[in-house]
Amino acid sequence: MKQHTVIDSPYGPLTLVADDGVLCGLYMTEQRHRPTEESFGARADTALFAEAEEQLEAYFAGGLKEFTVELRLAGTPFQRSVWDQLRRIPYGETRSYGELADALGNPKASRAVGLANGRNPIGIIVPCHRVIGASGSLTGYGGGLTRKQRLLDFEKGTALF
Repeated sequence: MKQHTVIDSPYGPLTLVADDGVLCGLYMTEQRHRPTEESFGARADTALFAEAEEQLEAYFAGGLKEFTVELRLAGTPFQRSVWDQLRRIPYGETRSYGELADALGNPKASRAVGLANGRNPIGIIVPCHRVIGASGSLTGYGGGLTRKQRLLDFEKGTALF
């Protein structure tokens, strides 16, 4: 059974979604590929989301570098393999789509990696914002390029809230 709550963040409201008590979604307002509100289930007491909320608060305060909250990532096997690679990108670092494709053993799959990255259902915690173009340029981000740049600057210590 899905339930959701909305919390504040330095990037605007974040909608947290849980399926049977396990975090399965984190969405920003005006996010590309954001599911419909109806699919989030009933609004729940924030106690259900306490661990995720505590970890996000610690992250935004600069004290948490790696999330440990339990996740339920629903997607194709390829998408889940990409999302697993995203979780391996260290805090404050970036990888290109090509580097992720190489890590998956399929160097020609950078476009497919980009598509899977764009469908990441748990932004920030599964750090799709850490993926950039081969030239070092910012490319797409479901939450918008301004948010992506702010997240990258924050993790590099060049922007504080």
